[in-house]
Amino acid sequence: KGVAVEHRSIVRLVRGQEYAQLGADEVFLQLAPVAFDVSTFEIWGPLLNGARLAIAPPGILASEEIGEVLVRRGVTTLWLTAGLFRLMVDERIEDLRGLHQLVAGGDVLSVPHVRRVLEELPRCRFINGYGPTETTTFATTHEVRDLGPDESVPIGRPLAGTRTYLLDGNLEPVPIGVPGELFIGGAGVARGYLGQPRLTAERFLPDPFGRDQGARLYRTGDRARWRSDGVLEFLGRLDQQAKIRGFRIEPGEIEAALASHPAVSGSAAIVWEAAPGDKRLAAFVVPAAGTEPAPAELRVFLKGRVPDYMVPAVIEVIRELPLDRNGKVNRRALPRPRGEPQAGNAPLVLPRSPTEELLAEIWKEVLRREEVGVHDDFFALGGHSLLATQVVSRARQAFQVDLPMRSIFESPTLAGLAERIEATRRAPSGLRPPPIVPVLRKARD
Repeated sequence: KGVAVEHRSIVRLVRGQEYAQLGADEVFLQLAPVAFDVSTFEIWGPLLNGARLAIAPPGILASEEIGEVLVRRGVTTLWLTAGLFRLMVDERIEDLRGLHQLVAGGDVLSVPHVRRVLEELPRCRFINGYGPTETTTFATTHEVRDLGPDESVPIGRPLAGTRTYLLDGNLEPVPIGVPGELFIGGAGVARGYLGQPRLTAERFLPDPFGRDQGARLYRTGDRARWRSDGVLEFLGRLDQQAKIRGFRIEPGEIEAALASHPAVSGSAAIVWEAAPGDKRLAAFVVPAAGTEPAPAELRVFLKGRVPDYMVPAVIEVIRELPLDRNGKVNRRALPRPRGEPQAGNAPLVLPRSPTEELLAEIWKEVLRREEVGVHDDFFALGGHSLLATQVVSRARQAFQVDLPMRSIFESPTLAGLAERIEATRRAPSGLRPPPIVPVLRKARD
């Protein structure tokens, strides 16, 4: 749905603010598609403050391509989605050393990755930016200087010209420490949804706390709570609530608790039906670099932080969380929890050539699968754009070929991508193709 954002809302985002340095000495990278709301920050942040704007090449870029642009263009200010932030810290943190400030958000941030940035990039300010499109990119920000042992990354305080309220079901303010729904007012609130007056009326409400005539609040649908120091903590989405055995389940609260575990870099909690009428809670976790968290250990960890009925029956470790085009967790693309039958599987055809065998090893490592067949589709196996960048990067290294990023989107099966690699290796380039070498796989439980 289209959101009608006024010019004054963008000006409020990038002028007269203190959450980031937006002066003439900065170099911003415009990486997000223009249809993504954060492009307003990337484009107008430099243009309205005399800074330099570096425009990334079009299309989806692999992590090393993003890193090359950062270094070559001397980028000092960068925005990353939560998913891309994890990937760049894992694979290209050396390319982030020239940054003065790194802003990330769009989803719950990985605590281990934030800690690594604080340790390895001490000269870089790290800022968590929160805000729906309907409130013009950022409504609150938080500069992270340190994190406690069990602390998640807060979303912070409102920007100048922005008001935030936590309200209960009767639209009354809740006390400090009590969860409530987050409402946002001020100059960043958009006009509404283009051509959808009914939906606009549902989400944009008269502001009972504002002094200006006609002031409105945007109802975010997000749960949060105030800390005693006046900082907001994000607790998840209200529309992800579910009931199991009569108990109301808050997936966002489970994810926030998991995010505070030092061995967890990302998580997603869902309710699934193991059998008709048998609803269960499952959690998927992405391990922090160099760790392999045990589900039993995570269950014990959760029992000390959430009620027993909110401890998932199944906890599975996966390589990466599936993301949508905007870098947010795509819950519909999460794999089925173990024990749920997979219907309609085609017969598995194992690799038939050295190229297919090596490529299969890369796929199995990235997708965390025991076996893949030559006719399997990368995206049908749970792959997404961030995992695709990892596959292409590793294939470039293993096969010593200049494989375009678009190859895996145009040839998503293992056989098709292997054929593209072979064709590239046969192409005259003045270089003799090196021998194919095996990929070392990490040990699993």
